[in-house]
Amino acid sequence: MFKKLFKREEPKPVNKKIVVVSGLPRSGTSMMMKMLSEGGLATVVDNLREADEDNPNGYFEIEDVKALKDGQNQWIYDARGKVVKVISYLLEFLPKDLTFDVIFMDREINEVLASQKKMLARRNEVSAISDEDMEKQYREHLKAVKYWLPRQPNMRVLYVKYNEMVNSPETLVPNIIKFLELPLNADAMKAVPNPALYRNRA
Repeated sequence: MFKKLFKREEPKPVNKKIVVVSGLPRSGTSMMMKMLSEGGLATVVDNLREADEDNPNGYFEIEDVKALKDGQNQWIYDARGKVVKVISYLLEFLPKDLTFDVIFMDREINEVLASQKKMLARRNEVSAISDEDMEKQYREHLKAVKYWLPRQPNMRVLYVKYNEMVNSPETLVPNIIKFLELPLNADAMKAVPNPALYRNRA
């Protein structure tokens, strides 16, 4: 009888994984961050970089990410159960004792370069290297990181093509939810991709 009256409740399971949205700059990472946010996943952001013409829906970034390469990673231990944006060049600096589900945004490199060029022009800035050299660097980097990622025991990865997500979110959103194994709001996620913002097409 006393056992029934004072039955001890089991603690609810806690999602220990950290969701990471990654990819090259200008590859659709901000769009994916907004999709996951609208779907109900808490985001790790500091709002220092405000929305602008290049990213009208916001950047969804945290400045601390840049310090990962310097070994400053204690902040990310509080990100368990949340989503954070980490560009592909910094993935290798994530802590080895944490578990990550990585959504990697894939976009045509010529579209990435065109988007970057327009963004720099709006800021009256000029790239220090040519498009040809940048393309070569990007292709070599992607080849290396796509070889490295599936070999990390603490990471799972799902590749998402940017143009397919913009054009057919109803097809790809269920794959993301299945991959993350989280009860996200699919309809809210599908409503985020905006073809009008797909301004640099291959």
